[in-house]
Amino acid sequence: MKRSRMITVAVVLCAVALVANNADAQSCPRGKLRLYTSWPMQGAMLPEGTGMKNGVDLAVSEVGGVVAGYCLEIVNLDDASPQTGKWDGAVEAENANKAVGDPLAIVYIGTYNSGAAKVSIPITNRAHMAQVTPANTYPGLTKKRGAAPGEPEIYRPGGFVNYFRPIPADDIQGAVGAKWAKRMGAKKVYVLNDQELYGKGIADVFEATAKKIGLPVVANEGIDWKQPDQKPVLTKVRASGADLVYLGGVIETGAQVIIRQMKEAGLTAPRTRFLGPDGLLEEELLKGATCDAALATDMRVTFAGLPFEKMRGIGAKTYETYKTKFGKEPTSYALYAAEGGRVIVDAIKRAAPAIEKAKDVTEKREAVRKAIASTKNFEGINGKWSFDENGDVDYDTMSGFKAVKADTPVGCKFQFETILE
Repeated sequence: MKRSRMITVAVVLCAVALVANNADAQSCPRGKLRLYTSWPMQGAMLPEGTGMKNGVDLAVSEVGGVVAGYCLEIVNLDDASPQTGKWDGAVEAENANKAVGDPLAIVYIGTYNSGAAKVSIPITNRAHMAQVTPANTYPGLTKKRGAAPGEPEIYRPGGFVNYFRPIPADDIQGAVGAKWAKRMGAKKVYVLNDQELYGKGIADVFEATAKKIGLPVVANEGIDWKQPDQKPVLTKVRASGADLVYLGGVIETGAQVIIRQMKEAGLTAPRTRFLGPDGLLEEELLKGATCDAALATDMRVTFAGLPFEKMRGIGAKTYETYKTKFGKEPTSYALYAAEGGRVIVDAIKRAAPAIEKAKDVTEKREAVRKAIASTKNFEGINGKWSFDENGDVDYDTMSGFKAVKADTPVGCKFQFETILE
């Protein structure tokens, strides 16, 4: 009797497995394709990392997870070190190698930090795998303007472009930041940077533009963001008589301490104000810096793109859909992750015949890479745009935000102030 029941159970399980396999075959007649994501998913970056993850999920869910007969599977990786909670080059390299080593992987989505992108782009390039970022803005990853010697060619060992970003780069953002500073009445600026690729890069662009438009720059100084006390550098700021501090950095590299200690050092508005780039447009920054300090320094931040509430058409619809689906406001780059996901879905759809004919995984990836590179007149969240020959978008919309009091758990928020040119 016992043996009979076991046989019956085995038959039922086999039947269930066959049904599941048949259902899989019906929904995915061409099999699976995997999209790998990589950015920090711990520490101060957890909210933004989760927001970008949600954005990719949103794009894939819009097509029911199936494109041209291929089922899309998302593999989310964390490129932060468990020891520091911050992006780590060795971890990022491991993530990229894991993706290119997976025969079902078709696209790599990431990174958040431009320094991490330096590590992974050559790896994905050698594998002919397209890499799409929701957040990297350092110019040298794609273009000569604002780049270091040898960039961007050093990231393209295969001699072709495989890296794409649906957001404007820092050669635009740093420049409009300097122009905004002058328009706000700044007379003398002390520039600080976190000595990392993104922070130093945008600080350099800000400095160059400021000097070009007649806005004096006292210094462009790198900070040791690992130090809990930044008063020595702020003492120099105070002695310089600068009426604006511009900090190139992200929330993991000391910005909270700088802003908090500016207030403690008496570097507050109208005597001294604070301005930073989009890497600081995070609620976590306001938490760490405290609202009192952010408000006291009359804190402002630039951002590459329109504020969500000012978006129209596709952008407005995406904003509302995100809030409905996830029950919260999108983080700064969440909708750009959705945009990147949609670009990938569209490319896979157009590349499907070539993918089907491909002899191996490299040819499949190359078909998708070429399709992404040829993206033109895409209906995006900031309007219609196309990728240029460098993998950059051809629009340059920028926004300016200000820290203001708000009835929120934090007590303040970033509020849209102006469109920047």
